[in-house]
Amino acid sequence: MNRTLVAIGVFVVLLGVAIWYFSNIFIYLTISLVLATVLRPMTSQIVRFEVFGGKVPRYIAIFGSYAVVLGVLALFLVLFIPLISNQLEVLASLDFSVVFDSLVQPVRWVETFLINNRLSDGPTGFMVDSVRKGVVDFIHTMDFTEILNQLISFTGNFFIGVLAVGFITFFLLYENGILRRQVIAVIPNKYFEVFISALYKIERLLSNFLLGILFQMISIFSIASVGLSIVGVNYALTIAVFAAIANLIPYLGPLLGGIFGIAVAVSTSGDFTFNNDTLILIAKVFSVFAVVQAIDNLVLQPLIFSKSVKAHPLEIFVIIFVGATIAGIPGMIGAIPVYTVLRVSSTEIYAGFNQYRVFKIKS
Repeated sequence: MNRTLVAIGVFVVLLGVAIWYFSNIFIYLTISLVLATVLRPMTSQIVRFEVFGGKVPRYIAIFGSYAVVLGVLALFLVLFIPLISNQLEVLASLDFSVVFDSLVQPVRWVETFLINNRLSDGPTGFMVDSVRKGVVDFIHTMDFTEILNQLISFTGNFFIGVLAVGFITFFLLYENGILRRQVIAVIPNKYFEVFISALYKIERLLSNFLLGILFQMISIFSIASVGLSIVGVNYALTIAVFAAIANLIPYLGPLLGGIFGIAVAVSTSGDFTFNNDTLILIAKVFSVFAVVQAIDNLVLQPLIFSKSVKAHPLEIFVIIFVGATIAGIPGMIGAIPVYTVLRVSSTEIYAGFNQYRVFKIKS
């Protein structure tokens, strides 16, 4: 048993080093596995169709699944095109001096309050001048050449990633179960039963998790779009789509969705002054996202995390922040699936040592 534990420990360490060293490939493979899991039912259904007396070839079914995904993405882009066009028109017609005066109005209120209550000895307008100086200094220190280079680099890496993910996903779908067969082939016979049990539980929990995430996104989109439409916010569907996608980022996602909703609502209203109408509009958007957040925290997340991956909410909270510390936003998104795999694997190995005779041989 000691030799087995050492072998397992060495394997885990080597696997961790390999994942760290080939992190890009690991990320592409992980995304491809998720996409293959999502697209496999659709691909299998298309294969069953009969055309001219024969079944649809699997490679054509895969391209059909890709076409559906591209169609959904195109639909999302169509939702954002009017908003982007509107924002460009707004930016072209803006008087930035007026906008700046409007944005610093709350600073003036705070400054007046401090001076009237003798909480500050600074001259009138010193806070506004400080904000203006800070904005000017920030603009002057920006390296637009570096920003352009970073943008070009990101675009190149993004397209390389898309091609890699598409290629890997195609073969995972075409050779259905190829990855599982390759992994099973290298498992020694005496560990086969434990491994198959762990693999089955991991696949079941991750499938439940993905279905739960899909249900969460649809629910958030529905609630946000209906709520924003009721309060009369422009581009309610576009804001709801962004909120649903942003919600993939635990804890931070709902905040991003709310900020985006408020920014779109204010910018499309055409009024950049902090008057009562603007404050009421912000309050309306805030109230909608408060309801969305409450339903997500009280209903959706317990249903998805506690039921699908069988983990306590506090446990989920800690794991997400560990993922954020290790890899930022991608770590937050991938923390739960990775933790599920590790937890189920360790649980099954522990159960194997206690229950299966093969682990006790030559111990």
